[in-house]
Formats: sequence, structure tokens, C-alpha cells
Amino acid sequence: MNSLRSEAIKKLSLNPAGFDIEAADKVTDIFNENVFTLSVARSFLSDEAFKSLVSSIKGGKKIDRNIGNQIAAGMRAWAESKQVTHFTHWFQPLTGLSAEKHDSFFTLKSDGVAIEEFEGNALIQQEPDASSFPSGGLRETFEARGYTAWDPTSPAFIMETAEGKTLCIPTIFVSYTGESLDTKTPLLRSIVALDKAAVDVCQLFDKNVSKVTTTLGWEQEYFVIDSGIANARPDLLLTGRTVFGHAPAKGQQLDDHYFGSIPERVYAFMREFEKESYRLGIPLRTRHNEVAPSQFECAPIFEEANLAVDHNTLLMDVMSRVAKRHNLTVLFHEKPFAGINGSGKHNNWSMSTDTGVNLLAPGKTPKTNLMFLTFFVNTIKAVHDYADLIRASIASAGNEHRLGANEAPPAIISIFVGKHLTNVLNQIEKRVSDDFDEQDEAILKLDIHKSIPELMLDNTDRNRTSPFAFTGNKFEFRAVGSSANCAIPMTVLNTAVTATLKAFKQEVDALMEKGEKKEIAIMQTLQKYIVESKNILFEGDGYSAAWEKEAAQRGLPNVKSTPEALDAFVTEKAKTLFEGNQIYNHLEMEARHEIMLEAYIKKIQIEARVMGDLVTTHIVPASVKYQNILLENINGLKAAGLTEAAWKNQLEIVTKISEHVGVISELVTSMIEARKKANNLEHSRDMAMSYYYDVKEKHFHKLRYHVDKLELIVDDSIWTLPKYRELVFMR
Repeated sequence: MNSLRSEAIKKLSLNPAGFDIEAADKVTDIFNENVFTLSVARSFLSDEAFKSLVSSIKGGKKIDRNIGNQIAAGMRAWAESKQVTHFTHWFQPLTGLSAEKHDSFFTLKSDGVAIEEFEGNALIQQEPDASSFPSGGLRETFEARGYTAWDPTSPAFIMETAEGKTLCIPTIFVSYTGESLDTKTPLLRSIVALDKAAVDVCQLFDKNVSKVTTTLGWEQEYFVIDSGIANARPDLLLTGRTVFGHAPAKGQQLDDHYFGSIPERVYAFMREFEKESYRLGIPLRTRHNEVAPSQFECAPIFEEANLAVDHNTLLMDVMSRVAKRHNLTVLFHEKPFAGINGSGKHNNWSMSTDTGVNLLAPGKTPKTNLMFLTFFVNTIKAVHDYADLIRASIASAGNEHRLGANEAPPAIISIFVGKHLTNVLNQIEKRVSDDFDEQDEAILKLDIHKSIPELMLDNTDRNRTSPFAFTGNKFEFRAVGSSANCAIPMTVLNTAVTATLKAFKQEVDALMEKGEKKEIAIMQTLQKYIVESKNILFEGDGYSAAWEKEAAQRGLPNVKSTPEALDAFVTEKAKTLFEGNQIYNHLEMEARHEIMLEAYIKKIQIEARVMGDLVTTHIVPASVKYQNILLENINGLKAAGLTEAAWKNQLEIVTKISEHVGVISELVTSMIEARKKANNLEHSRDMAMSYYYDVKEKHFHKLRYHVDKLELIVDDSIWTLPKYRELVFMR
């Protein structure tokens, strides 16, 4: 046994990676230590500059470039007090990752004098090369100009990497012609749009509401494995998942990992990345073992959605870097291992007013209950009406492996609200419209004053099979993939709710113009929305085959392939939604569709190539080597004059190996031809569909079946790839 696998196991067994757990810092002592918060800004800025910055953050007012010089100087002074030498515009292009280009504060004046400076122009705007980022046809390769622009609503921070420190300025990223080339710009637009639509509806209940903020609390699931063992798996290095690998005798069937004692080596890693996160202002609150072996989760306190998205993107970078110091590898892929749980990133979403009200928290009075019901029902209606776009927002090659498997939500978009709220909705639906006129206060109460406040005591169960579940004072969008940027599903959800709230307000106003009382008009419109969207409500087991049949009868789509799911982004319905609310123009929508198709094609293509390489360089050689050993032994037994009974079983093994190797070789050849055929197709959508049906669906599962059978047959000392028992159990 002489391979990377054996070396990694030996190294881990004889000399496991060391770890140090320092004395714990009090979180409040280090929280925001590396963030240019308003309290820090107050110490480094003039009154004029500070007031301008606050007005921009809280009121959305643009910062004058002259004031920008003052703010930039204050930022530099703060950064240099922490030994920072460089700055960067930190942005989130359509690669799914973050990006940065570092510049030094150092410059030379015209007389050759060296100084450090940071001017307002450098703070507010920079020009990275836009030609090397995905643009979906918005820019030609030779058209390189693009701009990053400062987003004051997300505070600047200092990133410490190795021995260097960099001032990072969160920004948007747009093309020379103005189209967004990032995930932040549309998110910010959707936040503004939802704010306006929600305030208009809130005014029906409380004239004091002038702002509604979208809030997000994500839950990040991930796997942690030893780096040495991970490095011995080319598929993990290149695709983020294991394309082959037989399930171990012990997996997650005992449920003994879930909420179990955190392994010490992983605990040390957690402590370190949490410390870095706190210093960056990421308010992590929870950590625990997840269901699958070597799977874990962390979650923060709720934040404003834009900041929450930035923090999640930043956290994944921090976790990956810190893991390397512990000789560990973090896997964010949605399905790195077959047969055990995949990983999601549950997006807990709500809305709150500047008067301190969570719009999805049930109240204690008829008036507040009616406001809650309004936003609750409108959200359900939004998800129902735009379920195809909600599904498209979570579509990716990685999530395609996860949806519908091992405690992952299915590809069918449905909503769980619990029995109490289901009863409330049923009561509203069954009321005769004429009854509304004479039962004003009774209708507003509707027994909600008895049932809904109890929800605050978690009187509604949770349904982990639901992709979109109400959990007491928020909706939990559970179908988001663990590697995804939260901005994309949040942008779609925000926009869908915006459109629904605008339509709701128009319908209520129309009824009031006809003479209906405001409360009655609201109730009649809610009743209409409940009837129109009730098909999406489902309280049962979303994993069951029976639900697929029932969903089809209800007319709910079950789009399992990513390319088909992404089609929703380029429909007239999508165009009306996004352009009508000024989130995307049609060029930006078409570009994103193209970019996501290209990403899907490339990822499936890479997985197919890795499969072929592993078969050729690992699987077949190891199998043939073992086969030859058996044949040599059989020949020796025959030469010794032993009867067939002595070598019959070995010959059967040789035959099985030959059969599996033969099928594998044929499948690889067929898969290569399918790839060539797909690559010759002219349009990305056709190519993506070919990669899904002709490459992935026709070959991946079959190849894996035969390779995994060989893993059970071939001598363990000859098998070169680390097995699942080593990947998920050895730390």
C-alpha cells in the first residue's frame, strides 16, 4: 500500500495535526475589532463627514466626492493604526465567489516624494478588469472596462492574511455600459423595492412606519475532513465532491453524530474561525455537529439582508483559510458524499419596520394580527405565483445532486405553515364575503388572538422536508445550497414579495374606493389570495413518492434539472417581474441565464473528465493488478494439482472484476463521445441539456455503481483512493 492514501493515513495515525486552543477572548471585547463601524468612524471623521456617512447609510443619500476625501482619509488613518498597508474593493462577481484587487496606500508625488494617501476617488470608485469575469455576452472579451463602486451600507473591514493586512471596501460591480456584473447590485435594488412596497402596505395599519428592512439569518452547513486524505482524492480537489465511493458499513444510520460532542481538532478550528469572524463583525451564535459524520453547522444572529449576505460570503473565505492552518479541508459542496446528508444554507427571512415590529411575528391584538396576516399571506402568494423563479434561484450543478436526497428539500417548491395557521387560513377562506360587513371586529379576531400568540412559544412544529417553511416569526428557505451566494435567492424572493404587495395594495385601494371599510377590504383581498395560493401549502413528508404524485395533481412543478429550472429567468413573466420593479433589465437577465448555463456545463464537464481520469489512472489499474494477483494464485494452485474447488471462488472474483472493468471502459468511451457531441452544440441551453441528459443522467450513476462494486472487491491495500470510512471518520 504505497499511495497518497496510505501516506495520508499513516501521517494522520502517527502524527495527527496539532492544534492549540488559546484562552477564550470575551466576544464583546473583540467584536467588530477590524470593522470601520459608525462608532469608529465618529473618532476618525469630522462632524461633517460623519453626518454625511450616516445619512448615506440610513437615508440612502449619495456622498459628495469632496466629503469622500475626508472619509477616505479617516479610513486610512484608522487602517494604518492597525498596520494596514493596502486597500481593495471587495466585490462579489458572478463567479459565485468574492474578488479583490489590492492597491497600496503608497504613491509618489510629482517631485518624487513618497507618501501614503487614500483619496475619495479611490474609495468611491475603482476599475478592475471586467473582461475576465463572467458577463453572459454583456461584454466582449476585448472590452475590459468595468467599475466597482463603494456600498456604504456595508462597513469596510480589515482582512488579515498571513502577515499582511488589507482594508476591504464592500462594493458593487458594474460594466462600462452600466449593467450589473455582480450579485450585490440586484440585491440592493430588491431591498429598496421591497422597502417601498412594504411601507405602502404598512401605512394601512400604522402611519408611523417609514421604512421596512429585509432581514436574513443564514445557517451554514459544511463538512470538515483531513487535508492529507482530501488531497489523495482528485475528485474532491477538482469538483468539491466524491464522484466515486461506496458507503461505509457505518454512516449516519445511528444518528450519533448529530449534536454530539465536537471533535477536538474541529473544535480548535471552529474556535479560530469564530474569533476571526467576531473581529470582522460576523455575529456567529451557534455551532454544532450536523447529522452526517464530519458535517457541522454554524449560524449567526439575524442582520439586515445586504450585510448578512456579505458576512456569509466573507465567512466562507475565512473558514477555508483557517482550515488550512489546522491541516483540514472545508467542503461547501451541496453533496460531497453519496448516501449521507448533503449541505444547505437555510435562509431565514423576514421584514421589520423602523417602529420595531417584525412583520412576520404574530401580534396580540386584532389590529396587529391583521397586519401579520397581511404580510404572511402575501409572502405565501408570492412564493406560489413565482415558484418557478424561486426554484431557479437555487438551481446549480451542486444543488442538483442534493435536492430530494437525505433530508434535503425536494425540487418541488411548497410551503409549510403548521396546523394552527393552516386552521386560521381555512377559517378565512370559508367565510362568506357578505359576512365581512357585519362582523368587523369578530373577523379581525377570528380566534387569532388565541392561537397565533402561542406560536411565539413554538406552538408550530418544524418540517425539515419543506423547502420553504414558516417557523414562528420568519420563513425559512431551506432549499438554498451550501455553496450558494445568498444574494441570488434573496433577490428573487424580495422581488416576488414586492410585486405581490404592490398588487395587494392596489386591490385593497380599489375596494375602498367602492365604499368598503379598510379592514373589510383587506380581509376580502386576503381571502382571495388564500384561495388562489392554497395549493402550495403542504404539511406532510416532502420526501415521499406520494407527495410527487400529489404535487403533480395540484399543478405544482417538479423541475429536477438545473438547465430546465434556469429557463424561468428568461420568460415574459420574469421580464415583467424584474424589469417592472427595476431589479434587472432584460440584458442582465439574459446574461445571468447564460452565465448560469455556462457554469453548469463546465462543472458537469469537469466531473465527467475527473471520472474518466480516475477510471483510467486509479480504478482500472488497481482492479487489474488485483486480478493478476488472483490469476497468479489460481495458476499456482492448479500447478500444485489442487482441484477446482480450491480456486473456483477466486476465478469468480476475477470474472466479476473483468465484467465491471469491461462495463466501466464502455461507459467512459460512451461518455467521452457524449461530451464531444454536447460540445459541438451551438447554443448554451442545448449544450446544458445534453450535458444533463446525455452525459450526467446516462453515465454518472452507472459508472459509480460499477466502480463502487470494484471498491468492495479489490484488495484494500491496492485501492489507491481514500474510502468513505477514512474521509468522514478519520480526523
